[in-house]
Amino acid sequence: MNNKLKPALIGGVVLGLLSVIPFVNFVNFCCCLWAILGGILAAHLYVKSSPTPVNAGDGAIVGALAGVVGGVIVVILGIPISLITSGLVSGFFVSLIEGMDPSQAEMMRRQMEAGQTVVGAIVNALILAVLLVVFSTVGGLIGVSIFEKRKGGDVPPPQGFGGGAGGLGSV
Repeated sequence: MNNKLKPALIGGVVLGLLSVIPFVNFVNFCCCLWAILGGILAAHLYVKSSPTPVNAGDGAIVGALAGVVGGVIVVILGIPISLITSGLVSGFFVSLIEGMDPSQAEMMRRQMEAGQTVVGAIVNALILAVLLVVFSTVGGLIGVSIFEKRKGGDVPPPQGFGGGAGGLGSV
């Protein structure tokens, strides 16, 4: 398990930090992209360090571990950062909406202010943490399929389809 821990920590720290940095974290709105990339990074590091071929299950585990690490970072750092920067972010979006449709700006301002509570920040962080685990697991699976080029020696060749003893052609 220790050989999975280092890649998971690195991938998790990367995805966790990118998920809490204001404005950089908006990339997560695109199918939790930082989480997927963190899982892919963890899988890549694990494949590089593994002396034996890595299977999809190992990729899913290392990706999920990276998601857990990232989720912890989001809960610990993301809540205070969200509370500190919420005025800046909401001001940015309200000014953006004012430029497009001024009649909608006041409604959006009220909705964003209603979501700027401590409870709202905690709920958002917990939901994001769960999503990070799910999507980084997917990233771990993708990473193994991309980076693992070695063939596993534990899969026996198929029997009974080509001539030879016991095959279909030996009737």
